[in-house]
Amino acid sequence: MKKIPRDNLSQQITTLFKSHKIVGLTGPRQVGKTTLAKYLSKNFQLDIHFFDLEDPTDEALLNNPKLALEKLEGLIMIDEIQRKPELFTYLRVKADLMKSKSRILILGSSSRDLIEKASESLAGRIAYLEVPALSLTEVDHSDKLFYRGGYPSSFLSTSEANSFQWRKSYLQSYIERDLRDLGIDLNSQTLRRFLEMCAGYHGQIFNASELGKSIGLSHTTVRKYLDILKSTFLVRELKPWSESILQRQVKQPKIYIKDVGLLYVLLGIQNKNELLRNPRLGSFWEGFALDELIKCLSLENDAVYFWALHQVGEMDLFTKYKNKRLGFEFKYTDKPRFTKSMQISQKNLNLDFIFYIYPGDKISEIQKNVFAVPLNQIQKIKAMI
Repeated sequence: MKKIPRDNLSQQITTLFKSHKIVGLTGPRQVGKTTLAKYLSKNFQLDIHFFDLEDPTDEALLNNPKLALEKLEGLIMIDEIQRKPELFTYLRVKADLMKSKSRILILGSSSRDLIEKASESLAGRIAYLEVPALSLTEVDHSDKLFYRGGYPSSFLSTSEANSFQWRKSYLQSYIERDLRDLGIDLNSQTLRRFLEMCAGYHGQIFNASELGKSIGLSHTTVRKYLDILKSTFLVRELKPWSESILQRQVKQPKIYIKDVGLLYVLLGIQNKNELLRNPRLGSFWEGFALDELIKCLSLENDAVYFWALHQVGEMDLFTKYKNKRLGFEFKYTDKPRFTKSMQISQKNLNLDFIFYIYPGDKISEIQKNVFAVPLNQIQKIKAMI
């Protein structure tokens, strides 16, 4: 299988190493963190020492981290760091004693928040970077990315059938191993049903009580499980923005399955033809476009929101970027237009710009400071702000 050079991420890691002795890469399993780390290591004129905590031999070696790491210099890489959080205490000591050019790269399949809780002793010594799935800025085939999702093994599969089978197997492993390891105590059938119901809420207001009643769980348990899905990068929770206005604003979050390829497996959509005939095609594309925009602008998870008034107006994505208040609409249409809902959002949120993202081929200004931008040209937004 060919590799996709992820030069932008490599450059970000190199930049972080200029100011920190330790860099932590987070992101879901199989998204390419290890491949990226090994590719990056070729650019360092240093000895490379790689440890994989899912390898029993490496795991046993790092039961005694001082013996294993004390004399090593160069670039030390430790994969699946969340499996041995007690290592962080020693890594602080190691980082302080290393020669000036030596560095440590840790990789984890849990969220930055979970790893940060375990690595408080590294404060000031470590910088984090989340490695996302492949994005439109890295591949040439936007349709293929929409049909297969951004996991490299799925995207690069030799056929649609092989891509679907890889994603199906990935989810099975996620259900039977990853989620159980993190404390979701449900049998496989119930857990699968829970995930499928979350997929049913894709792009919609999430109601934990409603979902819980359907499978016999309390809303607090549903919230706990949803937090685990977020921490393992399966789900994005988009929180509602609240503005100081008199109208009644939506206060419940929306959820999205972050990778559309996994979303299709959970909904039983096996190939492109089934996808194109699905009545929810538009909402699938809109969720895909939202995720691509977030990746393109490198927006932090806690810096993105949606905004809505009950039955009046809504903005799909609201964020502050370069000291500007930005609104984004994502529509699967070939005729972008300025809507009443956008007008309401523009006024109430005091937006500097609105960007209407659609699957077209032409950038146009459809109203003052309201631009229609094709999804495959979203990187140009940076220069428009």
